[in-house]
Formats: sequence, structure tokens, C-alpha cells
Amino acid sequence: MASVNPFNLSDSEEEAERRPNESVDTQRSPSQGAPGPPPGNPFSSPAEAEPPTPLLSSNRTSPNGEGISVSAPATSAMAGSTEARVSVDLIAAQLLRDQFILTALEFHTELLEAGRELPRLRDYFSNPGNFERQGGTPPAKDQVLGPGGPLNRAGSISTLDSLDFARYSDDGNRESDERVAVLEFELRKAKETIQALRANLTQAAESDVLSQERKNLKSCPEIQEPIRQLEKRALNFLVNEYLLKNGYKLSSITFSDENDDQDFELWDDVGLNIPKPPGLLHLYRNCGNVPPSQRNMVDVSVAVDASELLGNCVASESSKKPGLSQQQQTEVVQELEYQLGLLSSEKQSLADQIKKLQSEIQTLKRTVSSPPPATLDLSSQNSSHPSSSSNIITSSTDSPSVDNSQTLEGRGVSEAGNGGDPPSKQKASQLQSCNKTHVHFDQPNRKLSPAFQQALLSFCRMCSDSRLGAEVSRIADSEESVMLMLGRCLPHIVPNVLLAKRERMVAHLCQELIPLILCTACLHPEPKERDQLLHILFNLIKRPDDEQRQMILTGCVAFARHVGPTRVEAELLPQCWEQINHKYPERRLLVAESCGALAPYLPKEIRSSLVLSMLQQMLAEDKADMVREAVVKSLGIIMGYIDDADKYPQGFELMLLSLGDPSERVVNAVHQVFIPAFSAWSTELGNLHVALIPSLLTRIEKLLPQGEHGLDEHKLHIFLSALQSLIPPLFALVLQNAPFTSRAAVHADTPAIEVTRFPRPASPLQDIATIIGSREVLSVLLQLYDHQLELEGTTGWDSLLWVVNQLLPQLIEIVGRINVTSSTCVHEFSRFFWRLCRTFGKIFTNTKVKPQFQEILRLSEENVDASAGNGILTKATVPIYATGVLTCYNQEEDRKLLVGFLEDVMTTLSLSHAPLDSLKASFVELGANPAYHELLLTVLWYGVVHTSALVRCTAARMFELVLRGMSEALIDRRAAPALITLCSGPEFSVRISTIPAFGTIMETVTQKELQERVKMQLASFLEDPQYQDQHSLHIEIIRTFGRVGPNAEPRFRDEFVLPHLHKLALANNSHAVESKRIDIATQLFEAYSALSCCFISEEVMVNHFLPGLRCLHADMEQLSPEHEVILSSMIKECEIKVENRGMSDAQGSISIASSLVGEDAKTKFLSKMGQLTTSGAMLANVFQRKK
Repeated sequence: MASVNPFNLSDSEEEAERRPNESVDTQRSPSQGAPGPPPGNPFSSPAEAEPPTPLLSSNRTSPNGEGISVSAPATSAMAGSTEARVSVDLIAAQLLRDQFILTALEFHTELLEAGRELPRLRDYFSNPGNFERQGGTPPAKDQVLGPGGPLNRAGSISTLDSLDFARYSDDGNRESDERVAVLEFELRKAKETIQALRANLTQAAESDVLSQERKNLKSCPEIQEPIRQLEKRALNFLVNEYLLKNGYKLSSITFSDENDDQDFELWDDVGLNIPKPPGLLHLYRNCGNVPPSQRNMVDVSVAVDASELLGNCVASESSKKPGLSQQQQTEVVQELEYQLGLLSSEKQSLADQIKKLQSEIQTLKRTVSSPPPATLDLSSQNSSHPSSSSNIITSSTDSPSVDNSQTLEGRGVSEAGNGGDPPSKQKASQLQSCNKTHVHFDQPNRKLSPAFQQALLSFCRMCSDSRLGAEVSRIADSEESVMLMLGRCLPHIVPNVLLAKRERMVAHLCQELIPLILCTACLHPEPKERDQLLHILFNLIKRPDDEQRQMILTGCVAFARHVGPTRVEAELLPQCWEQINHKYPERRLLVAESCGALAPYLPKEIRSSLVLSMLQQMLAEDKADMVREAVVKSLGIIMGYIDDADKYPQGFELMLLSLGDPSERVVNAVHQVFIPAFSAWSTELGNLHVALIPSLLTRIEKLLPQGEHGLDEHKLHIFLSALQSLIPPLFALVLQNAPFTSRAAVHADTPAIEVTRFPRPASPLQDIATIIGSREVLSVLLQLYDHQLELEGTTGWDSLLWVVNQLLPQLIEIVGRINVTSSTCVHEFSRFFWRLCRTFGKIFTNTKVKPQFQEILRLSEENVDASAGNGILTKATVPIYATGVLTCYNQEEDRKLLVGFLEDVMTTLSLSHAPLDSLKASFVELGANPAYHELLLTVLWYGVVHTSALVRCTAARMFELVLRGMSEALIDRRAAPALITLCSGPEFSVRISTIPAFGTIMETVTQKELQERVKMQLASFLEDPQYQDQHSLHIEIIRTFGRVGPNAEPRFRDEFVLPHLHKLALANNSHAVESKRIDIATQLFEAYSALSCCFISEEVMVNHFLPGLRCLHADMEQLSPEHEVILSSMIKECEIKVENRGMSDAQGSISIASSLVGEDAKTKFLSKMGQLTTSGAMLANVFQRKK
């Protein structure tokens, strides 16, 4: 075995240097070297070895392949009763002389650990010269090798003692970093050395032990060869690899746990310095096969005779062919016998399974042959004879009936002959008989439809569609059923018990235990034991996932159905109370879900007191969103079963509290579950239109007097979204309290409801058909509703009259008081009115809603010039009426009405010189939907061809709002020609009003031809002499350039925008009127600030951008010193960037405002920007991404 180079010399170079010596040493007999250690212990200490030879009598001249295991003990022998003790310095000298470098290194280490440092070894290993490469040729036989002779070392490696850290650092500050790097390098080399030493020791141990033990086994064949540690680790690795490859993952996990001192991810951890052997299957298939001996290979040339080529090979192999053939036949026979054994065992296993299944079939036949018990079906819940059957069995999916007279009984099979039970079973028999009696549940005094109640309970997440779920959902209540359950469950439990070492295995095992725990807790006669079992159930899994929680909930519901409300209150609820503040959110989530799932099976006093208080506490205190979401859903279920009217204020406060939750998922749960359930209870109490909706409207009104800019939009959204969720139950109330309700009868020819009749509900509980009871009943009611509104009127219809006479006027008054410039408020109210009108129908909208809006807006021609009619037109009533009411239906007459309304508003506001905010809000809200783009262009064309210049100016300004998001084809076909038409008019004000729209086209359109047409129109504004003195035109163009420049195409910006801004800045230096000069300078400053964040080429920077900034700087130096400081910083930054580009040929574009020179300049820039009083709209547009 070749000795190891601890300084990472390659094996090929070392082997090349030592091959001549190895050929000599390997032929040497053991008697030529010093005697080695006893065969039984190849690593025994020198003191236990055979009598030593003189220390300096070794005749070795160089280390060789067998040197470590043969000669090392001879050189280090110290035992002898007649000789004096040899000093450690002599041992060290002898080791260094014979080049046992690794042994000397280990000897040096042990001496250091013992506190006896040897100067000779310290000096040797701290001198890098001992390890430098001496040459590429091996030493001659008679050459006396020096200490650094055959052991070569890379010249780039230095020991820690020889490193001069100061020479690697210029200023001394990098010394620690360099030392860390060197230490990491040395650590890596040390690990490689350790790995190589392990390999040497492994091979040494293998070679010595193997040779000695094989001699012993030859002499004693009956002795079985013991497994060595290295063999054991290698086999463990292969076995684990086999288990993983063939899908035995659980076995692999268990196997790795039982061998925790071994890393099965890394073959090197085995300790063998050999490549990884093939897999276990390959070794099995090739066991016993003798590998063919290597053939002698020779180089041949073309046209060699075949007999010459194959002669030697055939001759050498001919004597071995018969033996190999017979051996292969023997292996085939053995393989067939093995497969035959496997088939026989499989046959026996299948026969046993057949017998087991046959016995189960016989047992089931005997069970079925007994009299079948009566079952309780959901459709029979309203039966007038609830006590007609004596034994009522509930299935796993049944829920308690709505009628108070109904009773539920635990499932079970009546058995005869129970009187012969021994005394030890009397108590359990009494408990079973108690369970078989009627179980009464406290049903609430509620009038929910079965469809609504079923939809409400669907939010209880339970699982019964799997084998385990079905097992959990039915609880055994007799000895025979218990035995059957054990027979079904134990085969799934026992195999997992032996493997349950990992957490996931424990969780799976615990899941299988749930039916057993529930059955035992249900049937056990001792209350203390039952409490302990339920405690185990709730603490079975540390952090149960969704599936496991569903399984536990299913079991709890089955338990509750079986034992009744008294035991549920006494045994299950305390377990929930104990977990309410558990540190794991999954456990608290289980509590929250349990409260909702168990609500139908609890006493009604407990439902409205203890459970409600628990959920209220969790809603207010729990920090986990998923727990609060489950709490809200459980509160909704509680609201579906509560019948204590005194709890209504508490429910309202819970609704407001949950609506204000910061988590979106909690708020969604409020709208999906809580509000529908709470509104259903409010309807039964008569509070929906008397208390609930008016309370929300009052809270909205209290938000309004805070001022237009002080309106809390978040609270407005909360209250308005709650009102929106109350629209379906309000319409259901109107239908149920209508005069025609008594005439409603479902017929076979009842037409189906149109799919688009109602808005899409947020949850099944907001579906009006679910609230009413069925879609058939709703269809009949809708027919009668439309007929009543159209022909018979609303006399005596109190609920609808409340909507018309109280709700709508109050809403319209609130709408008139909100801020029209708040797009959020406008959108919220628009969606509310749209959903209200769609729910109540087209006839209601046309006859009840639209007239009230039209009466307030008063758009008749005689009121166009009247100042009294202009006030309401500037409020949010206009956009909400246009977008929330007039867009509910999309028929031709509806679209004509919308177009006419917008045209009238545009005309009225323009002619009366009123603010255009309401019209702008309408165009923005409608423009967000592409379906209304054609309609809006029709309205604008009416303004384009209007005779009044004021109306044409308004139309031109509205184009800017609708062009964003509009298709390029529509812009090219209708918008651009309309703008060109406006520019051809005689009024300069109309032409100026088109500039923002042209800028929007350049910002959003990519069509080259259209861009060129717009560019020509803008160029005419800038270059035509008739516009030279148009101050307002220059202001509008500069403002437009600052807005669209950052998002427009770079070519348009570089070739058009920046050159014209340069011209305008230059012309402004010589402007005579100071007020106009400061106006233009201010707009130029905002435009340059926005454009400074764009990538500008060096040529444009030098020719236009910097000259324009300097011209603007000259104006600001005289007119606005605070702007002048910022401009100076910008100019300086631009000049530095240009200089850097010329020197380093850097990138082709630059961002000026992104970084300023130094921290002082940055601070100065920001402080001055904070002092500016001009509008920041241009700067805000800088950071918008190009669309």
C-alpha cells in the first residue's frame, strides 16, 4: 500500500516515483523485514508486540507498499525486560530517517496533546523546505534520502508557521481576512489528509485481518467468518440504497434511525477508499459467478489471419468452458427453485386471505339477517308523526332536524339475549342501553330554509368520503360492532406501530387511532376515563393538518350525535376550552372549527353563551389569520342556530369587529358566512330593514361631515360592502312579505330563471334561491313580483315601500355629499347601486330608482342656464347615476338613455362654466370598461360638432381620459380624426384643449403612421408663427411634454420633445413679462425633472438637454433661488456623466436624477425639493412604468 502524502500530492506522481521500489519490496519474504504485530490485532500498540529488534537496524532505504503495517512496529518497539527504555527523541529521529512521515506526524500530535512537545518534530514540521519538490525522477537505489527526499509538496502551499501575513497586505487592514482565507485553506487540506489516512488505515486493516482470518478459516472450516465493521457499514449503505430505490421508504427511515452513526447520503462515510460497488440486486444476481480472467490484449494490424488473432485466446479459454457452462446451469436451477418457493408462499398467503374474507362475509350475512332498523331521512324531518319508529339511526351525513319535536337516536343494532352478561359487564351494558334510547337535541326556534341550513353547515369541514372518514363517522354501540370495527382498524394500525419513529408516521398512526378512541370514549362507563380519552383525542397530533383536523371534527360530530347534548357539553366543550390559548395555531384552529361543527348538537343556552364567548375572545385576541377566519365561519354557524333575541347587539358588534379585521381572508369569510347567517336571523327578528341596514347607513352618514378630504375611505368601504352583502336577504324579505306570497305555487311548467337575472353571489348563502328555499319557488315569486310592479302597484307592500321611500332617498342624499374627486368612493357607490338595481330587477329600476335620480338632477332644457340646477351636477350623484344605474342593463334604449344623459351633463356644465369633476369621474369609471369606449366616443363626437366653443373645449379635454386603454384601431378610426377636426376650428382655446389628448396618443400608441400625424400637429403648434405669442399654448405643451415624455418612445423624446424644450427655455430667457416668464420656467423645471430620469443619448445630452438646463438655470437664478440650487446639482451631475462617458465609453443612456454627487448634494437636493411650493404631479409621473 502506498504511503499517503498529507500535502495533496497526486497519486499518479507518487506511484510513478515509487514503482521501482515496490517491485523489489513485494518479492521480499516476511523474514526480511522486522516482525509485525500479532495477527489478531493489527493495530496493537508496540508494547504488546513480539520481542523487538534493535531500533536502528532497519535495512529499508525507502517506504514501500507494505511499510506501515510491517515495519512501523519494529521501529517503535520499546518493550523488553532486559533493555533500557528508548527515548522519544530517538524514536522521532528513526521515524524521520526512515521517512515514516505520517507516523511521525501522528506521534508529534500525541506528544502535543500530552504536553510533551519534541523540538525535533516541531522544527521538522514547521519548516516548509522539508516538503518542497526535489525533482521528477525517483532516487537511485543507493542514494541516501534526505528528510525531504521522496515526499513531494506543491510549492504554493505554506504552513501556518511559515506564513508572513504582512507581505499580503498593503495597509495591514487585510491581515485578518488573509488569515481567515489561509485557515480555511489549511482546514480543507487537513480534511483531505484525514480522508487519506482513513483510506490507508482501512486498507491496512483489511489486508492484515483478511490474510490472518483466512488462514484460520482454512484450518477450521466450521468457524463462520465474523463481519467486520467496515463490511457492516458498506452492507448497510447498500441495503439502505436498495430500500429507497424499490419504494420501501418507511423501512429505509427505520433502518437509518437504527444506524444513526452512519451517513447514508455519502459513500465516503463508509470509510472505504474504493469506488462504490454495484447495487444489491446486481450482487445477488452475480453471486457465485466467477468473473472470467482478463485476456491478453495485443495490438494487431489489418489483414491479420483470423486463426492468428484468436489462437491464443481460444487456447487459453478452452479448458475453462465446460466448468463455466455447468456452473451456469446450476445457477439457473437455483434461480428457478427460488422463484418456485416465492410462488408457493404467495399462494399460501392468498389462500389465507380468501379464508379471512369468507369468514367476514358470513359475519356480515348474520348481521344483515337481523331485523333492519328504521332510518331517518332528511326529507322526513317535517313529518307529523316523529315518534312512529322506536329505533332511529342517523347516517354520517344527517344533520339534526329543524323541528323541535324531532329526536335523534344513536345508531345501533338491537341485540337479543343481553340478560346473560356477566356482572363485570353490567355497567357497560347500562351505558349501551342508555345510548340506545332517544337522544334529544335542543333545536332552535328558527325558520331557516333547509337549503340555507345545509349550505351553512357545508362550511364545517368534515371528511367521510374515505375509508377512515367512514370509520370515524359511525360509532359502534354494541359488542359485535366493536369487534367488527377492531377487525377493520387493527390491520391498518399494527404495521405502523413498528415504524412509528418519525413524526409523520406518528401522525398517520394517530389518525388510525381516532375511531378506536371515539368508540371507547363513547362506550366507556367511567366519566374520568372518558374525559382522559377525549383529552387524548384533542392532543393526539401536535400540529394537525387540514385532513387530520377534518377527521377529528368528523369524529366529534359522530360522538355528539351518539351521546346527546348533555355529554357534549360536559365532555367535549372542556377539551375545546383547554386548547383556546394553545401555542400552536393548528390546535387553536381545531378549537374554532369544533365550535362551529358542534353547534347543532349543543344545548341552546350553551350555544348563545359559552360558545359565543369563546369565539368572541378568539376573534379579538388570536393573531393567526387562519384561526380568525375559522372563528368567523363558526360564528356564522352559531348565528344560524341562535334564537336568543338579547344576543342581537352582540352579533352586530361581532360583525363590525370582523369587518374591520386587517386580514382579507377574514373579511371574505364575513361576507361569505357571517353576514348571510346574521341577516337571516335579523329577518326573522324583523330587524333587517328596521335596525340592521339603518344602523349601517347611520355610520356612513357620520363619516361624511368630517370634510371632503377627511373622509375615511377604509371605513366607508367596510360599511358599504356590508350593505352590499345585505342586498340579497333584503330582496328575499321583499318577496316573502309581498301581497302575492300566498298565491305562489310551483307548477310543472314554471320557467327557469335567466342566468344573468341576478349578480353572481359571493357564496352559496348569498344566493337568493338558497335563502328562499329552491329555484322553482323563486321563479314563481319573480313572475308574480314583476306582474305586481308593472300592473298592480305597491299598495300594502310595506317592505318594498320602505326600500322606495326610505332607503333610496337616504342613499341618494349620502351620494350627493361624498367627494366627487375620490375615485374610490365613486366606484364603491357605483357598484352598490349596480348590484341593487340588478337584484331588484329592470322594472323596479325604471319605475322606482331612475325617477328619483332624474328628479334631483333636473336635466330639462329650461334649467340649463339656471344656477339652481348646476349645484347637484357637480356632485358625485352624476357619475354614480351614470355608472351605477344607467349601466345595469345593456339594451339599446338603455344605451341611448346613457348617451343622452352624458351629452346633457357635458352641455350643461360647459355652458354654465361649472367644474367638470363629475363629468370626468363618469368618463373615468366608464372608460375602465372597454365595452363603453364606442359609447363614450359617440358622446364626445356630439361635443366635437357642437356649436358652442365651450362644449368643444370640454369634449377635447375628455378625450385625454378615454384614450388610455382604448384600442389603437378605435383611436385611429374615431378619436384622432375628431381631434384633428377640433384643431381645424377658429378658436385657439379649443386647439389648446386638444394638446393633452395628442400627448396621450403619443404615450400609448405604437402605430408609426398615427404617431407621425400627431407629431406633425404638435409641430404646427410649436412652429406656426400664429402661436408664437400664445402663452397658454406654451404652458400646455410643456406640461404635456413633462407628463408623456418619460413614457413615450425614446426616438420621439430625443428628436422632438427635448429639442423643443430647449427652444422654449432659450426663448423664455428673453421674455419681457416676468409673470409669464416665471410660469413657463416653473413648468420647464417640472418637465426637466421628469425627463431627467430617462435614458438620454450623449449627443442629445450635449446638444439639447444640458443647454436647456443652463437656460432654465439662468431664469431660476433671477426668479426662484430655491429651484436654482437643484438645477445646479442636476447640471453638475450631467456634466460628470458626459465626462465619464468620454473617458470610459460606458453605456449609451443615463439616469440623472437617480444619484447625486455625494451625500451633501443629495441632502441639499432633497431639502430643497421639500421646500418647493409648485405642483409635484410631474415628478409623480416620473416613476410610472411605460405601458
